[in-house]
Amino acid sequence: MIEQQVARALLEIGAVGFNDREPVRFKSGILSPVYVDNRRVPFYPRAWRVVIRGLAGLIAARRLDFEVIAGIETAGIPHSAALAYFMEMPSVFVRKQAKEHGLKNRVEGGSVVGLRTLLIEDMITTGSSSLSGVQALRDEGAVVTDCLAIVSYGFREAEDAFAAANVRLHTLTNFDSILYVDSYFDERERAVVREWMADPHHWAEKKGLE
Repeated sequence: MIEQQVARALLEIGAVGFNDREPVRFKSGILSPVYVDNRRVPFYPRAWRVVIRGLAGLIAARRLDFEVIAGIETAGIPHSAALAYFMEMPSVFVRKQAKEHGLKNRVEGGSVVGLRTLLIEDMITTGSSSLSGVQALRDEGAVVTDCLAIVSYGFREAEDAFAAANVRLHTLTNFDSILYVDSYFDERERAVVREWMADPHHWAEKKGLE
């Protein structure tokens, strides 16, 4: 199963970490005892090959129809560019905000007006960054109906946000696979992560960590 293959690849390169004493703070402000750093993936060609081929395989399995592949600055760009190269498709990237100099573009690489565009993300937490990218692409005239990510934390608020934006979210792997593949996590760690995932916004407060 591709979920287990990708989860194993991420674990083997140290892209997944656990620390419930010094949790990581996400951009959204959420404190988390577990993190996934997909920025490490391009440093490990074998793992990256698993990810890129997995993305291409999921596209085929879901029969996604698109003309352009887009990545979000910065972590999504390596994966979107590699996937576009692998599939011989046009590629663009979306800035978090437009530059104040030069052409002041937010979407870089080429015109997406009227083109069906697939958004590639490395990680989905609340979905706010991804959906900001979706809106930027739509503002430029792109047709965006699908987002493909390597991993999602599986937050309900993210699922609701994508649904509200009329964007289908597809992921290569999930935290059930990451938590249970090859016993990288022990039972205590799994219990902590499950507790956090049940209430990510208040977990740290309940634990006296903020």
